[in-house]
Amino acid sequence: MANANLLLHPVRLRILQTLVGADEMTTAQLRERLPDVSPATMYRHVATLTRAGILEVVRERPVRGTVERTYRVRQEEALVDEDARAAMTKDDHRAAFAVFSGAMMADFDRYISRDDSDPPRENVLYRQGAVWVTDDEFAALVEEIEAAVERRTRTSPGDGRTRHLLSLVFLPDKPAPDGTGEAGEGEDEDDGS
Repeated sequence: MANANLLLHPVRLRILQTLVGADEMTTAQLRERLPDVSPATMYRHVATLTRAGILEVVRERPVRGTVERTYRVRQEEALVDEDARAAMTKDDHRAAFAVFSGAMMADFDRYISRDDSDPPRENVLYRQGAVWVTDDEFAALVEEIEAAVERRTRTSPGDGRTRHLLSLVFLPDKPAPDGTGEAGEGEDEDDGS
């Protein structure tokens, strides 16, 4: 498992998000998907992820005097594990979430900026729900969601399939520290009238 600093760098996170569920890509294909990342920056971050064991080279072929490598994400290595998360400070979490949110916003902007984007027809969704669960129930919920997503990562393009990005955030919705309810607002009390 990788540490948060390695995975949650803005460019490396975008590289991983581009590769996840895409099976395999060359650096040239990554550059087509991320045209705002300079070639030198792309190569440097792909090399960093490969040295860390997060990306693996699945194929090499000679191309005009150089070697073209095809990469795949090693899913089991592309996670910030529990120990690493526990070692993060609140500021580390704030920075990591900002990077995650920024990458998600960049993905959305890249999609919505296309002339052929059609959110209703292409099933673009952004939703928020709430559940009341114990720690054990929460762990089971996360496991169920991850298993459902994992089952579908084994499908491939074709047969009318379109790659969809899923971004999950699990966040406790605690009352304000002064006990006045959510987001510091007072709760209405029923005075019986």
